[in-house]
Amino acid sequence: MTTPLPRDNPLLLGHEAAEALLSDAMASGRMHHAWLITGPKGVGKATLAFRLARHILSGHRHMGTMEPNHPVFRRVAAGTHADLLTVEREWDEKRKKLRGEIVIDTVRGVAGFLRLTAAEGGWRVVIVDGAEDINRNAANALLKVLEEPPPRTVIILVCAAAGRLLTTIRSRCRRLRLSKLTDALVEELLGKYLPDLAANSRERVAALAEGSIGRALQLAEGDGLPAAELVGRVLEALPHPRVQLADDVADALGRSEDAFTTFMDLLRAAIASAVRETARGQPDPDQTRLIGARPLDGWVEIWQALGALQTETEDLYLDKRQAIANTVAMLAT
Repeated sequence: MTTPLPRDNPLLLGHEAAEALLSDAMASGRMHHAWLITGPKGVGKATLAFRLARHILSGHRHMGTMEPNHPVFRRVAAGTHADLLTVEREWDEKRKKLRGEIVIDTVRGVAGFLRLTAAEGGWRVVIVDGAEDINRNAANALLKVLEEPPPRTVIILVCAAAGRLLTTIRSRCRRLRLSKLTDALVEELLGKYLPDLAANSRERVAALAEGSIGRALQLAEGDGLPAAELVGRVLEALPHPRVQLADDVADALGRSEDAFTTFMDLLRAAIASAVRETARGQPDPDQTRLIGARPLDGWVEIWQALGALQTETEDLYLDKRQAIANTVAMLAT
């Protein structure tokens, strides 16, 4: 089974309570016009949003599993359902990458879409995927739609950082927060999506993914496990890594932007986890050894500085080998 996109994914595990709440809203006939689905990245927020959209557009009064051969499922998966509009960051042809934000021209399409009569005589659904990326002007345009929504319209905001949304947008939505998945559920989903992945690799990836099946799939299908080993080597060498370590890590990562990104993401995640568990009084022995090298607030500063270094390196196409050298030096300081 190949990994599906949220719009064509029939599988959702671990969010039964959220589905039950949506199902009750549908069955009652009092579906709220705007929903804000929040939670960590990669836990199934967009998958749930498209699942809800399929049931609304098909006229169902309860949530449930819809077979992929259902006509509405097929059209939503293909992006051809006339009563569903998806808003997300668009492709920047000049930079050959996704835009950093959702812009006003994209959001203006929502008002135009909702001025049309429903093509199939029922409901219309708008999904804003990655709503945390919406810029100020676009957010104000979306707010106008939320303030005066047309009848039989549902707007679903999918957002991993609700604090970045305008307060007025949040106040007009009914909020539905999804939690991290358990490691067992992540392993189960990995087994379904990537049946050829060895059981010990599934277990290792699930532990690294921190409750995110999206992250687990990125790690399993990319450079996740090798990058995790490199992170372990760097952290074990602290506070006095050998001079050659940065070159060894850079050689192992090669020139791959994905490998560099994965390494930096995992490194920052390991530091964040160590700080978090230490603050809770529940660090494991490796985290205790790591955190003992400097005060907690010093590790927070390191985490922030590494994030800035990663962003600058990726956005400005800087030398990744030098970035790795700076990373190791920063950790050892």
